[in-house]
Amino acid sequence: MKYGAIEAGGTKFICAVSNEKLEILERISIPTTTPNKTMDSVFKFFDKYKLEAIGVGSFGPIDVNKKSKTYGYITTTPKLAWTNYNFVGYLKDRYNIPIGWTTDVNAAALGEFENGAAMDVQSCVYLTIGTGIGGGAVINGQLLKGYSHPEMGHILVRMYPNDIRKGVCPYHNDCLEGMASGFAIEERWGKKAYELKDNEEVWKMEAFYIAQAVMTYTLILSPERIILGGGVMKQLKLFPLIRKELKQLMGEYVSMPSLDEYIVSPGLGDNSAIIGCLLLAQKTS
Repeated sequence: MKYGAIEAGGTKFICAVSNEKLEILERISIPTTTPNKTMDSVFKFFDKYKLEAIGVGSFGPIDVNKKSKTYGYITTTPKLAWTNYNFVGYLKDRYNIPIGWTTDVNAAALGEFENGAAMDVQSCVYLTIGTGIGGGAVINGQLLKGYSHPEMGHILVRMYPNDIRKGVCPYHNDCLEGMASGFAIEERWGKKAYELKDNEEVWKMEAFYIAQAVMTYTLILSPERIILGGGVMKQLKLFPLIRKELKQLMGEYVSMPSLDEYIVSPGLGDNSAIIGCLLLAQKTS
């Protein structure tokens, strides 16, 4: 019994095949270019296997409402070649097997919940902070979704006192992604995040924005753990700064777990989403 997984990112697709124990048998990385070119490579990879199901975690926005006429589509993405792309339909036409469908960050949340840093709790939020910012959640053992999926990177945040840069998000300016993504850091400081590791002001400002988001997720969802991943969070000095800022913001208004256990890095490293996609395939089959 074999399962397929597609972590469909804005710059690359990670595809994997596992056995029933979710042990990865083969995986590849494919550049995200046009749908035809990228999906041709995806099909060449999966055509070698007889799969029970495929789990897909995709960049978005996507349509996750099964009652919608455009369920399974990538919808209003800035990647224009993929706008209104019938991802699930295209896969079903090729393989006619169950297809699990969610966002890449929801898949990462599922991976961490079942096999990673949130295995010992009943709820978690996963936030990736990289070129962009996105988040997913598992609440009481279920992936969070409503009429659509979470868009955690676009909540509004208050501006840092010494920050004079306009946010980089073309939709909201001063949303979390606009102010704290890797792209925002590069635009503000003129260098990539990893080149600024010794500039303390960069990370104090970053922690200020991320802690506001963590406070919002905490007050609304009450997760038992918040997992912060993505390229920017590889600056491990951010974790204690975020915890300190969150403590000040919360002002002891609500009781919280130990912050060292509440705000953590991914237990699966960079494999959170691909493992989550395999889990999604297994649950869908």
